[in-house]
Amino acid sequence: MKTIVLALTGASGLPYAMRLLECLLQGGQRVHLVYSQAAQIVAKQELDFVFPSRPQDAEIVLLERLGKFSGELRVFGRDDWFAPMASGSNPGDAMVICPCTMGTLAAVSTGLSDDLITRAADVMLKEGRPLILVPRETPLSAIHLENMLRLSRAGATILPPNPGFYYHPKSVQDLVDFVVARILDHLGVDHTLVERWGQVSTSSIKI
Repeated sequence: MKTIVLALTGASGLPYAMRLLECLLQGGQRVHLVYSQAAQIVAKQELDFVFPSRPQDAEIVLLERLGKFSGELRVFGRDDWFAPMASGSNPGDAMVICPCTMGTLAAVSTGLSDDLITRAADVMLKEGRPLILVPRETPLSAIHLENMLRLSRAGATILPPNPGFYYHPKSVQDLVDFVVARILDHLGVDHTLVERWGQVSTSSIKI
């Protein structure tokens, strides 16, 4: 069982985050979840889902929404400085910020640790643990790109939610699963969300 820190921020793309959370828990992983106030707003807008402000209430609501799973879920407040991921002595195995706002990305790239999300990301970088950021913005300014380059050089993985079409997706859920599958690959978590290249039938692919 791996411990994955999953942080949700206020960019568009909460369906990616909720599907990732579901897959991690169903795959038997331990998830330490933290979300920003803006993520609560976006979740209501995109999913018609209300994240409670109290972590204890959020765990109950998420358990009801996700159903049975073999993993473990803990929810932490964004100002909970006693959370495990706030210290390099207990950082977890990896962290994903999904979706990641440009503001959060900028804060992490400059070492600004003023809440649990950015502190946990800073810990991952300094401890040499996998940090995956899923930035959802377009177009990208030079500032955005420079921040991404700085983070990539520091060891983070920048994984924009860009779905592929070679496997002929039939629904929005297929597009979401493609991106989540790539995140799971980088976490080293097994899945069967999409066929891998070489497994896809090439009979309908025209070159």
